[in-house]
Amino acid sequence: MGKKLAAAEEEFGFSHVPVLYNEVMEGLDIKEGGTYADGTLGGAGHSSGICERLGKDGHLIGIDRDADALRAASEKLKSFNCRCSLVQSNYSDIKLVLEDLGVKALDGALLDLGVSSYQLDNPARGFSYMHNAPLDMRMNADDVVTAEDIVNGYSKEELTRIISEYGEERWAARIAQFIEQRRKESRIRTTFELVDVIKAAVPAAARREGPHPAKRTFQALRIEVNDELGSLSRALTDFIDVLAPGGRLAVISFHSLEDRIVKETFNKRLAPCICPPEFPVCVCGRKPDVKKVTKKPVTASDKELSENPRARSAKLRIIEKL
Repeated sequence: MGKKLAAAEEEFGFSHVPVLYNEVMEGLDIKEGGTYADGTLGGAGHSSGICERLGKDGHLIGIDRDADALRAASEKLKSFNCRCSLVQSNYSDIKLVLEDLGVKALDGALLDLGVSSYQLDNPARGFSYMHNAPLDMRMNADDVVTAEDIVNGYSKEELTRIISEYGEERWAARIAQFIEQRRKESRIRTTFELVDVIKAAVPAAARREGPHPAKRTFQALRIEVNDELGSLSRALTDFIDVLAPGGRLAVISFHSLEDRIVKETFNKRLAPCICPPEFPVCVCGRKPDVKKVTKKPVTASDKELSENPRARSAKLRIIEKL
């Protein structure tokens, strides 16, 4: 298996370093012979640990939008004897995936919301501002809309909104204005063409501070292309719905927008009462159907950060179905 895995990782680039691995394994409290879903399979870094603990009677359902990820993960998981069902889909379609597989409930599930190292580092995918490539950013190559379509097709106002909201970029309006001016001359087609526009838009003093000036805009475009926040809102509710009693959902987020959605969705299930606050007792009858496993978000240890700096912004939240 070692040679097959190495070949898969070399071919597809999925030498995945799972974030908060030990914390996820402990937090999911994996039951031997259970049924678990990894909604963001990627390089199967976390799923390998899940399969190892499930044993021959266990069932792993691995979901990813990226066909390359599924092929690489398939090779990696061959060394484990649990049953694996790998599905190319969006994790927000978890109910449809389970219906197709004839699975009624899950004993646990994981969503690792980070973009895989393969996608970031593979120049051809157009996710990175560090490599020149076509402006793509699609996690599923079969999707229709690309980052190029958005950059050249959205209005200045729409661009300002997504760069401000999804990228939390203070210069969003100015960047959108410069994009509008540049595309009047010719279509913006590559990552470096867009980087040049962003650098021109961001004042020199701001460029000398903080991260790369294009980082937040590229993040915003990636989120818009893949409808990441919309998918997350729908998926969290559905994943909680399909958990069996005692089943756990673990979610790793990487920026404040994601974490806010996770926190708010969990809180709605933890405190679903809709009675006015002045009511002395609840009359709506809505009761919590989950409980917290993590009292506060779990973050990476100093040791993990020294080995994997990409874990710095990771936050893990876990709840359990009652």
